[in-house]
Amino acid sequence: MFKIAKPFYIRTISSLHAGSGNDLGIIDLPIQREKHTSFPKIESSSLKGALREAFETKGQKDKEAFLQNFPSFNNSMIDFGEAVDDAKKKLFNFDYSIHLTFGYDKSGINENIEKQFGNDTEFSGALGFSDARILFFPVRSAKGVFAWITCPFVLNRFEEELNISDQKISLGKLDVSSGSCLVDTDSKIAINNQNVVLEEYTFSATTKDLNTVVSLFHEIPELKEKLVILSDDDFKDFVNLSTEVITRTKIDNATGTVASGALFNEEYLPAETIMYYLVFASPIFQKENNKGIFKSNGKPEEELVFDFFEKSLPEIVQIGGNATIGKGIVKTKRIGGN
Repeated sequence: MFKIAKPFYIRTISSLHAGSGNDLGIIDLPIQREKHTSFPKIESSSLKGALREAFETKGQKDKEAFLQNFPSFNNSMIDFGEAVDDAKKKLFNFDYSIHLTFGYDKSGINENIEKQFGNDTEFSGALGFSDARILFFPVRSAKGVFAWITCPFVLNRFEEELNISDQKISLGKLDVSSGSCLVDTDSKIAINNQNVVLEEYTFSATTKDLNTVVSLFHEIPELKEKLVILSDDDFKDFVNLSTEVITRTKIDNATGTVASGALFNEEYLPAETIMYYLVFASPIFQKENNKGIFKSNGKPEEELVFDFFEKSLPEIVQIGGNATIGKGIVKTKRIGGN
């Protein structure tokens, strides 16, 4: 059972395609969306797989440095036999910890690590992940280049899910009617503090101190001046109609023309989309001598698991399809973290 939960955010650096497969609509390859709201999301399974890959592909020096810099982990490392030197010992312990936290995966496993587990491979990973939900969606603005839009429904749900974790907030009542919006008192999106023009639509603006939300994202200082809260219906229209849709083709090398049936389009979340997800941590589901760096040392195991995740998490991760053409590059960090 998970003992702690902490919130993280994703900020897309390049457009992102977390696909849902073929669709009956006009878009051949749409993005994943919630069934009941049609808001964009990233399935937890897609997110977990991408984060695990980011851990597995960290450089050897990064893995060694992690265990070197955190003595609380270093003191409980598994030896993996006398023939294993100190550098490999750190490397094996890091990789071994990935199996303990994300779940056992036999594919490509090192034989030393496999031997340590023996037959005890049927266990749950100590980390869990929620779906990544939309929080702030970028839309072209007549002033300030672009705005980050959100709505009361999204913010209220964000508040509820944050309250599961140790990062609690109270937003109060947010009342926004269709055709109007709320902006911060320091907004650089509103024209004369009266109107906001998003794409070809004009919204009457009311100023409000939005620091309760934006203060959680101190690494995105421009959020305060670009945030716009729309009505739920207006927000829904934008996240359904203002995603990126890219048409792609495959060229037949023999003829130099488009191959038959190879014209298709894909939907993407645009760069600068901000989403959030929860990371859950539990004690290690292994016998004591197999817990490695997570052996109890006065600190609860679930906290050691979370420390391992947060301190090892690469700041830049690739999520979703089309990695070879630069898609899905994101930055992810803990909300309200250092």
